[in-house]
Amino acid sequence: MKAAETYFDRTMELLARLRATQMEALGQAAEICADAIAAGGLVFLFGNGHSRMMAEEMTPRQGCFPGFVALVEHALSNHANIVGPNGLRGPLYLEKYEGYAEQILKGFRFGPHDAFLIISTSGIRPVVVEMALGAKRRGMPVIALVSRAHSDSVPPAHSSGKKLAEIADVVLDNQCPPGDCILELEGLGWHTGPTSTITGAMLINMLRCEVAARLLERGIRPVLLPSHQVTGDASVDEQMEAFYEAYRKSLRHLYE
Repeated sequence: MKAAETYFDRTMELLARLRATQMEALGQAAEICADAIAAGGLVFLFGNGHSRMMAEEMTPRQGCFPGFVALVEHALSNHANIVGPNGLRGPLYLEKYEGYAEQILKGFRFGPHDAFLIISTSGIRPVVVEMALGAKRRGMPVIALVSRAHSDSVPPAHSSGKKLAEIADVVLDNQCPPGDCILELEGLGWHTGPTSTITGAMLINMLRCEVAARLLERGIRPVLLPSHQVTGDASVDEQMEAFYEAYRKSLRHLYE
């Protein structure tokens, strides 16, 4: 079990480093999110490929609350097929296609208090760079969740010459090494043991908790999605209905 234990130990080292280095940036990101939600705005989350998982981690799941919107573009983040219909080649091509992100953004009516959180370990693909540029043009503050080590070690891939971390107002560093993977096994040829899902999920959930605390400090009590894997508890059903109604209200400006 040496490989498994090595992966565990090295990932725990990354989590410890995250705790030691990211609290200031996390506080800044939480303040942006709390400001947006307290003013009736929304925090949009976007990630392509497996970075989409961080957007989905924020909502909808137990302990989430209105104010966050996972902007999921299925064409960019198919996790099932590799070859054939809806295979891997299409998403990998689209994330490099300039102009695609703007078409996604045109499908929404953003409000004056909205914010954006964009997740990308490399932080260089045109779709995430253009998503950040488009959000900034619309007056939204941008939070980036990237690997600084990876982003800083590679050239930009967008024609503007910019990277996501250079556009964002706040940068959260997931601490992952270039290439994401941390385990090298003799004879394997390439590294294995990706870590961005683990450290990214930790940052997302730390952010969720900190935003909830800051909203409470402002006298705003978030309406949480409870654990609904319970039967015969009327309070759970009541909380679920309150959650649905709060979410409908939070999304109103997207459609009015």
